[in-house]
Amino acid sequence: MIGLISATAAGAAARDRLAAAWPGRTRVYEGPVGPSVELAFAECDQLVCFLATGAVVRLISPLLAGKSADPGVVCVDEGQRYAVSLLGGHGGGANELAARVADVLGCAPVVTTATDAADVPGLDTLGWPVEGAVASVTRALLDGEPVALRADAVWPLPPLPGNVGADGDAVLRVTDRVVEPRAREAVLRPPSLVVGVGASRDAPLDEVLGLVEDTLRDAGLSKLSVAALATVDAKAQEPGIVGAAERLGVPLVTYAPETLASITVPNPSSAPLAAVGTPSVAEAAALAEGGELLVPKRKSTGHPAGRAAMATCAVVRRVPRGRLAVVGLGPGARDLLTPRAMQELRRASVLVGLDQYVDQIRDLLRPGTRIVESGLGAEEERARTAVAEARAGHAVALIGSGDAGVYAMASPALAEASGEIDVVGVPGVTAALAAAAILGAPLGHDHVSISLSDLHTPWEVIERRVRAAAEADIVVTFYNPRSRGRDWQLPKALSILAEHRDPGTPTGVVRNASRPDESSRVTTLAGLDPATVDMMTVVTVGNTATREVAGRMVTPRGYRWQS
Repeated sequence: MIGLISATAAGAAARDRLAAAWPGRTRVYEGPVGPSVELAFAECDQLVCFLATGAVVRLISPLLAGKSADPGVVCVDEGQRYAVSLLGGHGGGANELAARVADVLGCAPVVTTATDAADVPGLDTLGWPVEGAVASVTRALLDGEPVALRADAVWPLPPLPGNVGADGDAVLRVTDRVVEPRAREAVLRPPSLVVGVGASRDAPLDEVLGLVEDTLRDAGLSKLSVAALATVDAKAQEPGIVGAAERLGVPLVTYAPETLASITVPNPSSAPLAAVGTPSVAEAAALAEGGELLVPKRKSTGHPAGRAAMATCAVVRRVPRGRLAVVGLGPGARDLLTPRAMQELRRASVLVGLDQYVDQIRDLLRPGTRIVESGLGAEEERARTAVAEARAGHAVALIGSGDAGVYAMASPALAEASGEIDVVGVPGVTAALAAAAILGAPLGHDHVSISLSDLHTPWEVIERRVRAAAEADIVVTFYNPRSRGRDWQLPKALSILAEHRDPGTPTGVVRNASRPDESSRVTTLAGLDPATVDMMTVVTVGNTATREVAGRMVTPRGYRWQS
């Protein structure tokens, strides 16, 4: 919940704009600002104060408890010129909140966190617990001092600056093992461990939790690296197991007994088979998503005389999963690159793409991003490279123009990718949509996109698709319409459409949509000269209902709309 506090009429007006923009996510505090700030500080995850920063500093200073507990605080000045991230920039999310406030109010976000200013990922922003000399190692990262990276495995971390390498007095360690950090060592805890848990009915929470914690400690493993507790479906509501997951702050995942019964384990038993339908709960549930069994089944101990153990657990280290984001860059204009695409580009430690597309977004990449670029015609090689980098455990962005799933890199990449990596698709504005917005509203009814390139698709197939679109009276957008080596396909496609449409059918031609040298015109099916079209052009041919209105192509949403 975001608490909103204001002291003046101007502040209240801006406050109400935020409340309207974020329904259900804000709470307005009325009355004197001192008590309001104190109450909001205790009740909310974040605060936006329409007050001077000095006043807010004085009000919150007695309330501060620590970085891990304090809410994020943003101050907005009386003139609504700035949204200042004052407290909890990373841990409290104030830096991100300042940017969102600025988007709503039209002001400038002010972020003074050193890592953000230097465009270096903060160790406390990676979503993993971090221990040890965090401030000292962060300072070394910022100062360009050599920092040694010691990782037990490759994890899909964001790009780290160039001073991170094999050697250095400052150390960034990535491990799930219990270690005592040195004076200049920070330890990142990856979500690598899954603890399988079995329990008798009404097993006490203390017994279940105590078993899990003792098992991890005895194995030299950090409970901060536990990603989940796992058990059989029949124990999904078992209070001791549910409570243990809540106390550890991890999700509880459950599996059907037949799924667990199919998993080979070293210590099967007849007791769980009779009770819940599988010879193993703890070991099988821990191994359900694969990994290395570090701790075989272990029973709880130390019970009152005469009572049997009521809980079992086993620990598995799962294999790190690399991450492949397939990112559409849009048609070329920076303001048509989506915020989600921007986030993925900055998250990736490896970027794979066509050289001219890499040039479009090179300035957005974080320092330390490794770039793998190649020229035209190497699509399959780029797809294989991106998937291989993800399989190696990295966070990879594979880029394409427009939408990466439309005549671009998503299909060859996903044909290569198997289930051992995580895949994220980021949609982009396609060339057809960018051209349509320039032309007017040519796609107002059913429409289809057809590539006229026969490099990968036989012309006979392309012609059959064009003929089907012509006969069905569907608006057609032609991609890859004409190149030096392919100069007859567009005239042939237009002649097929002309068999079913009037010569005066509005036809739009857009070259380099959204780019500085953009050009466009609306002509007719008969009036289009194919010689004026190249590979940077999109051609959109209307259907029998499409009309030219004030120089724009308009396709009605329904034939009943025609006059």
